[in-house]
This record gives sequence, C-alpha cells and structure tokens, in this order.
Amino acid sequence: MRLTTKGRFAVTAMIDLGLRQHSGPVTLATISERQNISLSYLEQLFGRLRRHELVASVRGPGGGYLLARVARKITVADIVLAVDEPLDATHCGGKKNCNIGKNGRSGKCMTHELWSALNRRVVDFLDSVSLQDLVDQERMRQLDEATMQQQSTVKLMSSRKMSAIPS
Repeated sequence: MRLTTKGRFAVTAMIDLGLRQHSGPVTLATISERQNISLSYLEQLFGRLRRHELVASVRGPGGGYLLARVARKITVADIVLAVDEPLDATHCGGKKNCNIGKNGRSGKCMTHELWSALNRRVVDFLDSVSLQDLVDQERMRQLDEATMQQQSTVKLMSSRKMSAIPS
C-alpha cells in the first residue's frame, strides 16, 4: 500500500489553507507557489475536495478557497478519500478473489485477513488525525525554526561585536 501524490498534495494543500484561512479566501495560485504544486493539479484536487464539502470556493476579486468545516472536524482520512486515494493493501481490492486457481475458482488468499486488518488500522489512524492537529504541528515547526534563526542571528552579531573589540 502506498499513498500517492494525490493524497500527499491534497493534505499539504489543506494544511496550507488551514494555516491561512483566518485571513480570508486563499487562492490556489498562492498555494501552488508556496508548496510547489502544479496549479492545474491543485484545481483537480480542489474540485474533488469541494464536492466532498471539505472546502468552499469564493468567486470574484479576493476570492479563493476556505475550509467548509472547522479544521478540527476534518480528518486526514476525509481528505485522502475525497481525492479518490485508494487505501487498500489487499491484492484483490477487498473483493476476496485474490486467490484464483488453475481451475478458475477464486477465493481469499491466505494473507487476505492480514492485509484487511492493515487497511482498517491505516484508515483508523488517518481518521484519528485532524487537519487542526497538522496545522498546529506546522505552526510549532515554523515557530521553532524562527526561534533557531533568531538565536543564530544573535550569536552571529555577538561574535562580530567580540571580534571588533581590540585586544
């Protein structure tokens, strides 16, 4: 099982939107630029996200997209499933016909239940992570990064002052 670009980009774009939505509608062009995702690809993804009522579009000047629900009520599973991302580790797509024999009859393979259980755990995990969790995590990462940058600047300025003092 693998999460493809569709799911990864959709989650990334939704985090970007969640970070900025309090400032009003966010354009796909700005998300595209910030996240280095093709604008046409985002348009496709946001069409699906809109149909699943995860985002709402605002037309006209100053338009763009907003979250259709509060970020706490949107899960990663909602986003991934909205963009038609298959979350299935079984060979048969859950149809239980993964063991087709020479006689033409089909049935479950010996590992079908293992992969089905993995599917349930993955969906349960993705369903337990809200968009708000990811937005908060990204804000903390950005704050940590800014703090480290500030500390680095202070150290650099301090070392320059020390080297300018004659001995």
